[in-house]
Amino acid sequence: MPSQTNERAFEALIEKALCGSSREERQQQTQLGEPAPSYSLHTAGYQWGETADYDPHFALDRAKFWQFLESTQADQLDKLRGRPHYQRLILERLDRLIKHHGTLELLKKGFSVDEAHFTLFYSPPINAINPLIRQRYEQNIFSVTRQIYYSTGTERPSIDMVIFLNGLPILTMELKNEWTGQTYHEAEKQYKFQRDPKEPLLQFGRCLVHFAVDTSHATMTTRLAKGKTYFLPFNKGHNHGRGNPPNPHGHATAYLWQEVLHRDSLANIIEHFVVLMGENRHTKFTDKTLYFPRYHQLDVVRQLLADLKQHGTGQRYLIQHSAGSGKSNSITWLAYQLIELYQPRADRPLFSSVIIVTDRRLLDRQLSNTIGQFSEVKNIIAHAQSSADLKQHLESGKKIIISTIQKFPYIVDGIDDLSDSTFAVIIDEAHSSQGGKAAMNLNVALGQDVDETADDIQEFILQTMATRKMRGNAAYFAFTATPKNATLEKFGVPDADGKNFKPFHLYSMKQAIEEGFILDVLANYTTYKSYYEIEKSIADNPLFDTVKAQKRLRKYVEGHADTIAEKAEVMVEHFLEKVIAPKKLKGQAKGMVLTQDIVSAIRAYWAIKAALKKRNSPVGVLIAFSGKKQMEDGLEHSEETLNGFASKEIEDKFDSGEYQLLVVANKFLTGFDQPKLTAMYVDKKLQGVLAVQALSRLNRSSNKLGKRPEDLFILDFYNSISEIKTAFDPFYTATSLSEPTDVNVLHDLKHALDGEGVYEWHEVTQFNQLYFSNADANKKLSPIIQICADRFNHQLRLEDEEKADFKIKAKQFVKIYGQVASILPFDLAEWEMLFWFLKFLIPLLVIKDKDLDAVDELLNSVDLSTYQLERKQLNESIELDDAASSLDPQNPNMRGVHGGDEQRDPLDEIIAMFNERWGMSQDKFKQSVTESATLAGSDPDVQAMVLGNSDEQNREIAWVKMMKTVMLQQRRQDLSLYQLYSSDEGFRRAYNTAVLKVLETGEGG
Repeated sequence: MPSQTNERAFEALIEKALCGSSREERQQQTQLGEPAPSYSLHTAGYQWGETADYDPHFALDRAKFWQFLESTQADQLDKLRGRPHYQRLILERLDRLIKHHGTLELLKKGFSVDEAHFTLFYSPPINAINPLIRQRYEQNIFSVTRQIYYSTGTERPSIDMVIFLNGLPILTMELKNEWTGQTYHEAEKQYKFQRDPKEPLLQFGRCLVHFAVDTSHATMTTRLAKGKTYFLPFNKGHNHGRGNPPNPHGHATAYLWQEVLHRDSLANIIEHFVVLMGENRHTKFTDKTLYFPRYHQLDVVRQLLADLKQHGTGQRYLIQHSAGSGKSNSITWLAYQLIELYQPRADRPLFSSVIIVTDRRLLDRQLSNTIGQFSEVKNIIAHAQSSADLKQHLESGKKIIISTIQKFPYIVDGIDDLSDSTFAVIIDEAHSSQGGKAAMNLNVALGQDVDETADDIQEFILQTMATRKMRGNAAYFAFTATPKNATLEKFGVPDADGKNFKPFHLYSMKQAIEEGFILDVLANYTTYKSYYEIEKSIADNPLFDTVKAQKRLRKYVEGHADTIAEKAEVMVEHFLEKVIAPKKLKGQAKGMVLTQDIVSAIRAYWAIKAALKKRNSPVGVLIAFSGKKQMEDGLEHSEETLNGFASKEIEDKFDSGEYQLLVVANKFLTGFDQPKLTAMYVDKKLQGVLAVQALSRLNRSSNKLGKRPEDLFILDFYNSISEIKTAFDPFYTATSLSEPTDVNVLHDLKHALDGEGVYEWHEVTQFNQLYFSNADANKKLSPIIQICADRFNHQLRLEDEEKADFKIKAKQFVKIYGQVASILPFDLAEWEMLFWFLKFLIPLLVIKDKDLDAVDELLNSVDLSTYQLERKQLNESIELDDAASSLDPQNPNMRGVHGGDEQRDPLDEIIAMFNERWGMSQDKFKQSVTESATLAGSDPDVQAMVLGNSDEQNREIAWVKMMKTVMLQQRRQDLSLYQLYSSDEGFRRAYNTAVLKVLETGEGG
């Protein structure tokens, strides 16, 4: 007899896994006269349901519902048995409450009818202390019924499988067997177009989730809304992408019925994961959202809890979850379950409190709402700004304490002080505050920053943890999409050799993109190549450091007002034609401009506004940067003076319909979620983690707005395709660290620093003794540091290079030790003391870089003579590598200034090299421009239509039309130039401008 590969065989397979045998096997045993098998808790713990027992009007399994109440709460039923039609009285009351509040609330709270109260679900025990709770839990009846005829009408449509809990439906499944040519897509279509969501069984909140399943894929939804129904993937992921891995023992989706739907698993999901949430407690029931965990959310929480049960506190975990992973919910679910986590055979929770470190107000609000839904115990959440707050909240019974990244050091101090308590610390790193170092300053001791080398949140967190010798009373959970090498070494899981470090749990960028939770920002990438020529404006020909000079010259040219104005024209034209005109995102699409610094940002802001005004465009522009800046107009500018309102309003204003473009320096490159962003204009060097974080501002999907991958555009004036690919590759799939940092470099650094005579070791020792005895910073600590700083700055006869070398090595020592101290298998008190001493000494060390000053003077010696843009890559799709990537450890070699190695060249040679690298056949370009100007000048209408026209808009229209005629005339002489002019809008605009300049001034091109 051939194998059964149809849908019915698929149903039977799942039923057997849940109940121990299928309907077909039971029927066969009955025909043979054998006793029908009973369900067994050794399988998934389900009973068989009968289609005839289903009541479509009340949407429940009558037999199982009454069986549960009679066997567990007969005393409550006795209170109502004397009433006429008491069973219908109970069912009508139950049905009315479910329609108004949903099944979930009744499962958690039960319901009352007159003087009787009924429990509908006995929660699973959180520990083994009270066996009665386990006994009650075992009385729950989990059942599965195949082919439920659910309609209250005359037609008899059916759903393949329905799972009931004590007679109440909690989950439905439409099944498709791929071997019959149908997939989960057909199951989704059935739910969308053949299942009426007005039917009692399918109304919102009646069932907790609906699954569309085939043998390879599973998807789910919690709200059926016909064609608007949105299904989420419920897959494990395969090769770091969508789908499921092959299963050598069965179907790829077997985890669904073998693991997830096991009665203990499903009970845990109901108790600890499923939640109905609205904006606030007054939100109408039908306007709320019912959350059921995606597979990776369920998996990460369960794996973390299992590991903690085995190893206890003192562990560190790295969770690499991409944007689009639903990280807020994962953190919320983890926090809630950590406060109820017991070790086996223990009589108290593993953690006294859970601390969440975040800068997101949204997560704060979401936590409060979610915990309120989960727990009957109110007021268990508090906020802490200091170690004293932590102690107070712990004593008052607060179980979840929220703090900010900025206050993290004080929280760590509090954890150390409260060594008789245990803590779980969840760090939400990827959405840190905007503004970089400003969010990381510590007002400690001398009132200086924690470390000027801590240039991002990850390094700041690592420093804080390392510089405090923490005890084993805390477990740390770091959530990030882009782990750096030091983060992997600190939180990652080492292999057996202790060399390769990996995340504890992974949900990759690749999987998030393939599953549609974020968009691929690299799908439409256009790069522009800048070409420019500079000329010497002084008679002298001084020598300069060639490498430094080349870098500064490029920065000077790219930040020049004329250069930025040219780029602004390209940006505005693109934004108006490709974003505004097609009405992307129903006319709500927005763009962001990334500039290299505050001066460039302000210049770009002015240039973009001017370009928009010239076109009479109503597009609104905002600017964002930190602090204030004095510009060439002599005025000091800030966000407030330029935008006309307070900084705190920028996000809300940008979200409104009044503004469509946002120009930024360094703000809003991380932690800024704006689904309406579709275009990004990059005029800034991007590399590594910053490139991924900045460009990923575009990746937020929006079903409401219909945002699609083809809606995204990136125009990059600064970086190449290969540079962006290099930045993204390590974080596309799995990120690991190839080997740990070689800490022996600390020996070399200390030896070099000790030998310069900047400090005496007794000064280092004295400083540490005073610092850790809480001595007065101004009276006791400051004099020691000031003496050493004065010795460095004035007394020692150190050359400028020697001073720079010392400061570089000191910074390197502080950075490396700060990142590896708490994971060293040994303690060296001298390293620890030198670390603390240098932290406060470094900011007071003054060095003078003569070459840097000289290069700054260089900029006064050159002029920008020509600038033009050429589009190099149009809508290029950057293909990332599927293979897991490995980061290298921190540089193990000692750094410093290496005098005598730099190449020094005369100014005219530096300019020649610069123009050779960045110029584009300048002689040919000038000759062509001159010829075009001659042709244009011969047109009798050029004076009236262009040169003498005061109407900017009409003048531009006439000039563009005239230049088309000119270029057609030149086509025979230079076909390649004509093709470039016709195909590249950036080059065309620059060429037109150059020709017009010749006509207006009479100067050469």
